[in-house]
Amino acid sequence: MQIRIINAPQENLFDMLSRRVAPHVRKWVEEHPVSAMGLVQASVPDLFYFADIASKSANVMAVELFGTCPQTTTTLAVLGETSAVRAAMAAIEEASGPAF
Repeated sequence: MQIRIINAPQENLFDMLSRRVAPHVRKWVEEHPVSAMGLVQASVPDLFYFADIASKSANVMAVELFGTCPQTTTTLAVLGETSAVRAAMAAIEEASGPAF
């Protein structure tokens, strides 16, 4: 698993993001303040688990990015205000230990 947080993303990052998400996510980004992006590269089962953790731990939008390879690895974007993204990413890191 790889984790990155981007604070104060520039416009070009939103352009990149818009090409890799569904239309309802693009609309959400237009309507909500996004001062940070958290990125998590993980397996598909982990993606679902981490998206659930992020959404329950903070007021963020957690979404899978399209177009990542290989098929067994994908990327989760966690979008929102800086403090919310940091809280969600901390919850993901804490939950990334052994499942049982």
